[in-house]
Amino acid sequence: MTGRLPRGARRHWAALERPGPQPPPAVDAAAVAALPEPARRWLERAVPPGTPAWSVAELSMRGEIRLGGSWRAFSARQLLVPGTGFVWAARTRVLGLPVAGYDRYGPGGGELRWRLLGLVPVMSAAGPDITRSAAGRLAGESITVPPACLGAEWSEGPDPDTAVMSWVLDGVREDALLRVDPEGRLRELSMQRWGDPDGTGFGRHPFGVALSEEADVGGVRVPTVLRAGWAWGTDRQTAGEFFRARLEDVRFR
Repeated sequence: MTGRLPRGARRHWAALERPGPQPPPAVDAAAVAALPEPARRWLERAVPPGTPAWSVAELSMRGEIRLGGSWRAFSARQLLVPGTGFVWAARTRVLGLPVAGYDRYGPGGGELRWRLLGLVPVMSAAGPDITRSAAGRLAGESITVPPACLGAEWSEGPDPDTAVMSWVLDGVREDALLRVDPEGRLRELSMQRWGDPDGTGFGRHPFGVALSEEADVGGVRVPTVLRAGWAWGTDRQTAGEFFRARLEDVRFR
C-alpha cells in the first residue's frame, strides 16, 4: 500500500514491511499475566485472550499540527513496527501551498524529508540527534500496537496506576511511563525524549501524549484520539502541545 506515499518514503516503507504468518499465533496469556499490574490491566482489556500477536500496524489519521506558531490541518499514513521502525508520511498546507513529506526511523537511522509542491525542500534532517529523537517517538507510539508491547521490557511505575515500558533501540534505552485508569484504559504516556524543542540544543526533555476514545479493531482496543507535546507535566505543557490527531483506520498484521 505504498502508491500514494511521497516518493522518498516508498522504499523506507517497503523496507519495514515484512511477511509473516497471517494471522500470527495468539498472544501469550502467561506473558500478559506476568506484567506489572497496571500494564496487565491495560493489556488484558486491550488484547483479549486468543487475539493474534500482531506486530505491525498501518494507520491513517487526520488532525492538526502546529508549525511556525500556527495550527495546520494534516492527513497522514503511518507504518509502525514496534522495536524496529516507522514511516509517517503526511500532507498539509502552508500559505495555501501543499507540503508533503515524511519522518522515519529504522534501518539507516532517523530522517525528516519535507517538500513544498513536491519539489522545493523545506525541511531535511538526519544524523545521530534525529535518530535518537525518532527512536523515542517509536518507543512511545508502540502503544498503538498493543499486542507488540509484550516485546518491551516492563517495570513498576512510581504510582499505583503506572508502569514503565522500555525499549532498547540502537543500543539506547527508551523508557515510557504509562498511566492506566481503573477500567484498564490507557490514558497518558510520558517520557524524557531526546530532542531540541526550544532551539537551545539537543537533550532529554519532558514529552507526553494524552489518549482518549477507543476503537475495537479485530478485537484489539486501540486509543484513537491523541494530543502530544513537549514540556509535558510542566507549567509550559499547553504551550508545548504541537500535535492533535484522530486515527481513522487501523490495520494490523
